[in-house]
Amino acid sequence: MPESDKIITIDGPAGSGKGTVARMVALEKGYSYLDTGAMYRTIALAVREKKINLENESEINRVLNETKIKTEYNENTGLNIYLNNTDVSEKIRTPEISKLSSDIARIKIVREFLVKLQREIGLKGKIVVEGRDMGTYVFPGAKNKFYLDATAEERANRRYRQLKEKSKREVQTYEEVLNEIKTRDKQDMERKESPLHPALNAVIIDTTSLTPSEVVVKILESTEAA
Repeated sequence: MPESDKIITIDGPAGSGKGTVARMVALEKGYSYLDTGAMYRTIALAVREKKINLENESEINRVLNETKIKTEYNENTGLNIYLNNTDVSEKIRTPEISKLSSDIARIKIVREFLVKLQREIGLKGKIVVEGRDMGTYVFPGAKNKFYLDATAEERANRRYRQLKEKSKREVQTYEEVLNEIKTRDKQDMERKESPLHPALNAVIIDTTSLTPSEVVVKILESTEAA
């Protein structure tokens, strides 16, 4: 990929705040926004609905060829995700799909399919992309790269609060969420295909004790200085 100062990559583990921060940065810069994690979740949903075995590569490939993903940002509802013209924004945010998407992300043909799509979108420029390998693999030529992190306990606390706010009831205990966060970290960091780690030239920001607004200020200051 060629170098670009019109692409801002924000990577990091689950619960690091990259989604919230990426949307805020995009709004401040007047850029578009791409949640690549949502794309993996959408593929996971498609695979689950068709009851495909993850070991069956030919069937997964068939699902990919039949899948059309569209993202649309709405100021009132946030990022809407469409799977074959059906809004699946809520369906892809369950703990079950979250775990399955981590398994899906380890499959080479899935990554190749989505990376191609992500790069096609990114080539338009003026975009903030967030995920786990945006700065290391998908857009290595991006000049503005960031990696957000936080302690596992803080990230689990954030995710636990989100789940309670959305469901209005306790669907998982904090301990269950913490265990899922740690399991997801291990899978993402140890997978063969584009493992999670900061790009060599990424600005690393520990968000444990920072508000999203404080993180956004750091990113904006860095992009303006670049």
